[in-house]
Amino acid sequence: MNKGFTVARINIDGKSFELVVKPEPAWSYRKGKPTALSDVLVTETVFSDANKGLRVSEKDLEEAFGTTDIQKIADEILKRGTLQLTAEQRRRMIDEKRKQIITFISRQAVDPRTKLPHPPKRIEQALEQVHFPVDPFDNVEEQANKAIRLIRSILPISIEKISVSVRIPPQYAGRAYGTVKSFGTIKNEAWRSDGSWSAVVEMPAGLYGPFLEKLGNITRGSAEAEIVK
Repeated sequence: MNKGFTVARINIDGKSFELVVKPEPAWSYRKGKPTALSDVLVTETVFSDANKGLRVSEKDLEEAFGTTDIQKIADEILKRGTLQLTAEQRRRMIDEKRKQIITFISRQAVDPRTKLPHPPKRIEQALEQVHFPVDPFDNVEEQANKAIRLIRSILPISIEKISVSVRIPPQYAGRAYGTVKSFGTIKNEAWRSDGSWSAVVEMPAGLYGPFLEKLGNITRGSAEAEIVK
């Protein structure tokens, strides 16, 4: 097999069904990005063993997938099966997932002594120090929570929630609503007689700084926000 290609595989009733695919388009398709199957498949053939060139019979395809339509079969294999990655693709995916984990931690967690978020670089160094194993396929939030438990031994860190009282002037209320909601959970809200909007929002403590900055940009500094007990 060409070293630039890889295999997407699914096992059904003890039988293996494999496609020879291009790694990058295959992963994009798997993630739901607009990608034509013609750009993914090296050949419109389903194999029982791609390395040996052993093809699957139409009878086995019909029994396993209920069809012999390569488009439908390929869609199922790519979305439900496993995708073998090249070493370079796996490295890039791990790097991307590590960045996502670091961003999540820096936005969600704080130093309990100062109530301020740790800089991403400090979190990255802590992950390296504890040799945190990043899985390119596992959920970011789940891995971030595991990472936090590990780095607590060398870095004071915790996920804390705060409640923030906000008041948005009438002219910005409509635009700001979606932004406020994206930062946390709106516990209560009210529209005032002057058209302004007020609410109490629960959010991770680490998001308070970015929240103030975003809100200030939208309302040109006219919004009111403060942490409440």
